Amino acid sequence: MEYDIYDFDKTVYPYDSETVFLFYSMLTHPLLWFLIPYQIACITLYALGAGDKFKGKCFVFLRFTDGKKLVEKFWEKNIGRIYPVFEKEKRGFPTLVCSASPEYLVKPLCEKFGVEKVIATRADIRDGVIIGKNCIRQEKVRRIKEEMPDAAFRRVISDDPENDIHIFRLGKECYTAHKGVFTKTEINKK
Repeated sequence: MEYDIYDFDKTVYPYDSETVFLFYSMLTHPLLWFLIPYQIACITLYALGAGDKFKGKCFVFLRFTDGKKLVEKFWEKNIGRIYPVFEKEKRGFPTLVCSASPEYLVKPLCEKFGVEKVIATRADIRDGVIIGKNCIRQEKVRRIKEEMPDAAFRRVISDDPENDIHIFRLGKECYTAHKGVFTKTEINKK
């Protein structure tokens, strides 16, 4: 079967969804503010290359809330921000969304939009801990080949050709996304 691959953040949704979700969660649950120093330390360590586990630790607040309900309310508030070009009727082709954002955050929204397959960072919705590796760069390709070994890819759409060069190489055509508009992009397939 042939699919189109979409990145999620800044391609389908105009922002980094996990960052917006983090701020949304903290604003709607002020009692969780006591975790802010811990989260800043984890974000800093992750940014400095200390490992994927520190990205997941930023979401430790999920231990103190109902993560599934929180994600549901987040998308109720943010579903209107999804670019119209992502609506199922406009996509018109089987779709794989491949994202570095947590699967528990991306998948419920994608299901509402009739996406056939979601590959994203595996993380536990009960505590935010990443299971395996962050689904980014070459890890995206590894996961796609592992979970969809017989699939072919028609178009690859992402806002970031530099970081997503690896998945761009899987597609017959590549498009750069900018504010819901897709522009055909030539890439080096080597």
